[in-house]
Amino acid sequence: MQFQTFGANRMRSGDMNLVEDSAMLSLKNYGNGIHVFDSGYLKPGLDAIHLIVDNGRVAFVDTGVSSSLPNARLALQTLGLDALAVDYVFLTHVHLDHAGGAGVMMRDFPRAKLVVHPRGARHMVDPTKLIAGAAAVYGDQYVREVYGEIAPIAPDRIIAAQDGEPVTLGERTLLCLDTPGHALHHLCVFDQKSGGAFTGDAFGLAYAALDVGERRFIIPATTPSQFDPEAMRASIERILALNPTALYLPHYGQAQNVPQLGADLLRRLDAIVTLARREYDEEAASTRLRQALTDYLFSEARAHGCPLDDAALKDILGMDIELNVQGLTHWLNTR
Repeated sequence: MQFQTFGANRMRSGDMNLVEDSAMLSLKNYGNGIHVFDSGYLKPGLDAIHLIVDNGRVAFVDTGVSSSLPNARLALQTLGLDALAVDYVFLTHVHLDHAGGAGVMMRDFPRAKLVVHPRGARHMVDPTKLIAGAAAVYGDQYVREVYGEIAPIAPDRIIAAQDGEPVTLGERTLLCLDTPGHALHHLCVFDQKSGGAFTGDAFGLAYAALDVGERRFIIPATTPSQFDPEAMRASIERILALNPTALYLPHYGQAQNVPQLGADLLRRLDAIVTLARREYDEEAASTRLRQALTDYLFSEARAHGCPLDDAALKDILGMDIELNVQGLTHWLNTR
């Protein structure tokens, strides 16, 4: 299967001043001890890191890539905290835009434990396969430039969180929930104190550039290679059953009006799967499916009220459309 890369403007590992400036400008407080800042991965507004603070104790949710570490340090400094305040680093899954920086972050935060799905734990101990997989898709140079150092983590610093396992941070309880569909090694984190759910990519993608007023535009993330539509639907419904007060998305930020978002997401998931079954042509190398998915999502964005033209929509959604096509294609070829 052919994978593509994209020439986005990106901050490389050496661009520390750019990274620190972006963190200073982007740190946002949602209340209830929940904060967000930009990881600096590829372009602003693409990839978020969430920070939970309770009684001076800290948990990060996802890590971005290795060059995101200065952002994390600066976020702590801005909040009057330091590395010793960090008790946990949660990974919703081990795709490298979420977990590539975990090793360097854990090295920088010596008291922290890494909380990860049991299926992802071994890849954090030995990231060799993660690195090789990314290099096979994007090439060695791209992996070095974009992801930087992907460092191993000692097994005794890792919590392989079982479904429903509680983690105590300060005086709040964070529940780890097995939520496959986007990936088999995916977990969501439900914060019992705020009622918020940190959903990784299980509950889709919602970029601020597509918001219409307070209304967010959300789409599924059907990326390769473990997409499963039935499992994704079940995970979305499980999250909805928690009646969360808000969702915290890595791509990107807080989302409220959860029941409506859930209905939109489930409807679009069903539509995308139907398109995939109807349009995929192996000999045409997914061309028909790519065009059909593009037409559908652009139409949905316009029905949502988004005024952007095709070029602007492609700039925002083009990478995700390509990854979604690859995931749908892989699913069709292997189901």
